[in-house]
Amino acid sequence: MAAILARKLGMTQVFGEDGAVARVTVLEAGPCHVTAIRTSERDGYDAVQLAFGSVREKALSKGELGHLAKADAPPLRHLVEFRDEGDGLAVGETVSVAVFEPGQRVKVSGTSKGKGFQGTIKRHRFSRGPAGHGSHNVRAPGSIGASATPSRVVKGIRGPGQMGNKRVTQRGLEVVAVRPGENLLFVRGAVPGPRNGYVEVRSDG
Repeated sequence: MAAILARKLGMTQVFGEDGAVARVTVLEAGPCHVTAIRTSERDGYDAVQLAFGSVREKALSKGELGHLAKADAPPLRHLVEFRDEGDGLAVGETVSVAVFEPGQRVKVSGTSKGKGFQGTIKRHRFSRGPAGHGSHNVRAPGSIGASATPSRVVKGIRGPGQMGNKRVTQRGLEVVAVRPGENLLFVRGAVPGPRNGYVEVRSDG
């Protein structure tokens, strides 16, 4: 399996050799520094910790800078552990986008765009109520309670609330192109999060 941290640059389209167009998301993937290796003997699980995202030194604490210094890594903002990875890697090495190849299936995890407090029509795709004959039930969610038994609202009812700003994983995305010289990864389809948001890319299957 392959894994890397990336920054979402935006979406565009590319043309294949047969002239077919592919709508892709462009990711700036790596290079990522290996800052720690977790083993089942010492830590109870196997994982590799990657660091990505340049930042000013004053933005990190002394503990974070000391941890990065052990791996000879510059000041980096994002540290993420990938479970069941790290075979053949050592602290101080660098992981590049070259670990992926065109045609490979990947899954991308990130934080979705926050849309604030939304009603049931936008959040859960409820339908609106009647608009005529003096009806005031236009965008109301409708009845949510039961009868005298159980005399309460059952847990799990879909209602208004915060929408988005949650961790989302998009699976089965196809790698269309890889440009190691520019640290770019082209993935068919959309990935979670806003432009310039950070995502985790793993091989899927």
